[in-house]
Amino acid sequence: MEEVSFLVDPETEFLASKQESGNEWELFKENVRPLKRGRNASLLNQSLKSHSDPILKKSLLQNRRRLIEAIDEYKGDDPLHPWIECIKWVQESFPTGGECSGLVVIYEQCVRTFWHSDRYKDDLRYLKVWLEYADNCADAEVIFSFLEANQIGQTHSSYYISYALHMESKNKWRKADDVFNLGIARKAQPLHKLEAAYKKFLLHSTNRQKATEKEPIDNNQPVRSFGTILTPGDTRRQGRQKSDMGVGGRSTKLQRVDSNTPFTIYKDTNNRTSGRHQPESLKGDLRSWHTLGTRVERNKENAAVSSKWTSNKIPQRAGFRTQLATTNTLEVFVDEECAELQSTNNSSEHLDASVLQLRRGDSRDLKRETELLKENPLRNFPLNSLPR
Repeated sequence: MEEVSFLVDPETEFLASKQESGNEWELFKENVRPLKRGRNASLLNQSLKSHSDPILKKSLLQNRRRLIEAIDEYKGDDPLHPWIECIKWVQESFPTGGECSGLVVIYEQCVRTFWHSDRYKDDLRYLKVWLEYADNCADAEVIFSFLEANQIGQTHSSYYISYALHMESKNKWRKADDVFNLGIARKAQPLHKLEAAYKKFLLHSTNRQKATEKEPIDNNQPVRSFGTILTPGDTRRQGRQKSDMGVGGRSTKLQRVDSNTPFTIYKDTNNRTSGRHQPESLKGDLRSWHTLGTRVERNKENAAVSSKWTSNKIPQRAGFRTQLATTNTLEVFVDEECAELQSTNNSSEHLDASVLQLRRGDSRDLKRETELLKENPLRNFPLNSLPR
């Protein structure tokens, strides 16, 4: 028998061979989130490989847990530094992002830890964490309002540029222009970067106005088949014919109305004789009302007599409540691991629930917390810190 050979595309052949060429990221580049600082190709290949291998993925979660524990154990002079290192590591190790990475939760934990600290209000690193957090939320306008209300990052041009571009994406051009002018008036640094971004914004604004002016205006012309070209004279002729056509397609002549001519009041000549042909029941309705009645008579349907609902009591059997108290209650099963975890939570009440979720690697709770933060990024902040 002759052997049948099948043609296989190079990508499928490479995946079946399980060879390593150092360019594995080419197969997943559509799912990798870009970073402004770029990515390391070797770290990218290793992280993508770990997500397909259960053993490597487990070690990845353990490394994330150690970094989060290192944040609590940090005793140095710059408590923001371990947060920045943890965020960078998560961005490199989870290139596709998503809820399983816990990046949004880490962003929220970091910005909420230092929002009241005067030391980091003008720190560019802290502002960048806020801006990255805003990029992952559904509506970042509330974040920019929070930063303005609490005077965070107001001396940096990146705040005004990000805020204005976000307003531009929502077609709030006037608000974006006000944000740019506010940053220039405050001389946010670097000022040349802010002015360059403002020039691009003005260029986009003028191009948008020109595009709206060039849009064709609907002149309500009749529908015609493709290929029929109307000259300007035909267009005017059709418009004139359409204006001369009345209801039903009949042509009507315009009558000149004299403003000095008095108008006459219409009188029905059949009004006197129409009452003769009406029945007696309708004639009685035509009579005028001599009285409207009292207020009680007119609102008698809406006046309900109030009664006391608690006047009647339901009879109960004697000793019914005492029997319920004396009966044996059902014992609820408690897992030993859950009991230990509960005791750990009680002993460390200062830790956040989201941090504990990151430590345990509970992907289901982590996903739910991420979705809630994306919809309401300031849900865990105190009410007195929110913009009004």
